[in-house]
Amino acid sequence: MKFTANQIAEILNGEIVGNSEAVVSKLSKIEEGEEGSLTFLSNPKYTNYVHSTNASVCIVNKDFEPKENTSVTLIKVEDSYEAFSKLLGYYEEFKKTKKLGVEDPHFMGEDVSLGEDIYIGAFSYIGNNAKIGNKVSIHPNSYIGDNVEIGDNTVIYPGSKVFSDCIIGENCVLHGGVIIGADGFGFTPNDKGVFTKVPQTGNVIIEDDVDVGAGTTIDRATLGSTIIRKGVKLDNQIQIAHNVEIGEHTAIAAQTGIAGSTRIGKHCIIGGQVGIVGHIKIGDHVRIQAQTGVGKNVKDGQAIQGTPALGYSDFNKSYVHFRNLPKIVNQLNSIEKKISKDE
Repeated sequence: MKFTANQIAEILNGEIVGNSEAVVSKLSKIEEGEEGSLTFLSNPKYTNYVHSTNASVCIVNKDFEPKENTSVTLIKVEDSYEAFSKLLGYYEEFKKTKKLGVEDPHFMGEDVSLGEDIYIGAFSYIGNNAKIGNKVSIHPNSYIGDNVEIGDNTVIYPGSKVFSDCIIGENCVLHGGVIIGADGFGFTPNDKGVFTKVPQTGNVIIEDDVDVGAGTTIDRATLGSTIIRKGVKLDNQIQIAHNVEIGEHTAIAAQTGIAGSTRIGKHCIIGGQVGIVGHIKIGDHVRIQAQTGVGKNVKDGQAIQGTPALGYSDFNKSYVHFRNLPKIVNQLNSIEKKISKDE
């Protein structure tokens, strides 16, 4: 499908500098742009490519001014990255043919409520009393347990499993292999050191506009609910234990593990391979760097790094000394030898 610069500018409410009739039919990175492609400039490190790219149209920030003449047509917007992301969404919608209907074979339990314009792929299982909202897509080989509720416009990709009594909000995305509502890791040792299972009787509640990456697991609560609040974004292969609560619009990168009953605040950013112990509270607007081990409460607005975690700036200062430790040891040895010789 082809678009003119003028059509794109109308979608983005942008200002055109150059040929408003320039035509694009594909997307590209700015350094790999070719004729007929649309690209964007967000990172200042790539500014020079504006003058050399062969792309036909480039989205830039409103305050951008090229240092020299450029053949590419510019579309100026408030935030080029956000605008390009919006266009990617349009591109995906045009590219995909949305499937509708219920494919065979499938299993449908008793008293299932199905909304309008839904898609249920082949080999899917829908349990008793499940409630499926409007425009929900459940792709092949998915499992939806008894009493599960799924809100409007949610997409569940192949191989995902939502176990009994869990609630998924509207406009959510569960990528392939996601498991929602498996039993939490609840075991208690008896006087002989033998572990006995503690029944996990709660559920998982995922609020609206949540994305869950491939292979991520969110365990059901022992009692009550494990809760993922509105707008949370979870990367691939994350483990979220029973009774955890994650606040609105928090983003968590891959391979992070969060132990049971921990509370994470709103608008936090958590890097990859972070380990968080159970029964602690992490405040709002916290930044946790990759591979950090968090073993105690974290106050609002802190940035932490290290294992165990230190203040971000303290860690960076200390790292200089960690890196120079062999040199420092040699200097201490030399001083010790000199003192011994003088004695």
